[in-house]
Amino acid sequence: MATNAAEDERERTPYWVALAAVLFGFAGAIFFQVIVQLIGNASGSSALHPTPAMNDADNYLLDLSFVGSALYFTTVRGVMGRADFGYRRIPWRTGLSALLAAGFAYYVVTLVYAAIFSVHSTDKLPGGLGLHHAGWAVVAAVFVCAVAPMAEEFFFRGFLFGTLRRMRVTVGGHEAGPWIAAAIVGVLFGLAHFDSAQPEFLIPLGFLGFVLCIVRWKTGSLYPCMALHSLNNSVALAVNEHLGWGAGDIVALIVGSLALIALVTWPLSRRVTDA
Repeated sequence: MATNAAEDERERTPYWVALAAVLFGFAGAIFFQVIVQLIGNASGSSALHPTPAMNDADNYLLDLSFVGSALYFTTVRGVMGRADFGYRRIPWRTGLSALLAAGFAYYVVTLVYAAIFSVHSTDKLPGGLGLHHAGWAVVAAVFVCAVAPMAEEFFFRGFLFGTLRRMRVTVGGHEAGPWIAAAIVGVLFGLAHFDSAQPEFLIPLGFLGFVLCIVRWKTGSLYPCMALHSLNNSVALAVNEHLGWGAGDIVALIVGSLALIALVTWPLSRRVTDA
């Protein structure tokens, strides 16, 4: 009965907490960005020409700000239980099928979009991350291929979609709440990349955010979402940035990124299962 009561209470979670969490995340990101710039200026760097250290610090702290926002509303405000985030183990065939279907849908839509709107460029990361310097390339690659998929899936698909999908909306006699929630989160996911992606790629990124929400909903797990997010980022990093990597380097990047994600998040799934 206690469990049911807790679930009923979370069902009545006000949806304003989703907006509050987004605002908290942005506020934290701006705060840390100012701190990084002050430290950079004190060390002789310019805000107009930030060093790779400043840019990479901004990226890490941006995502960690949103993670911290979600954790605040989860642990302090009691908005969601840990199990609601989606750290659930599912059969590997289910996860792989969802990943392949979602990846196929995303890339087909992206190709159609590029053809209709004559988008001939590739989605590149902003400059200044030090990708062509061995040391900073590792720092940037870890963020792009492992940290960002973990942090962004935790916030957008785990917390934000987990909160909004409970909305009660019926269209034609069918429950449409999760679909509307996925659309909202997809738009926010695209907008969240306005400072790190070219404007013409915000719509495909928004669609990727939508597709990942559907994967999270249908499988009940964040793991296929993190895997697809990491795969997409790894291929984009290795190919679009013209780093001169061979197939073996790209495979190593993908395997290493997925292994790091599993190492960090797998213990969470055990605790949720045992709870």
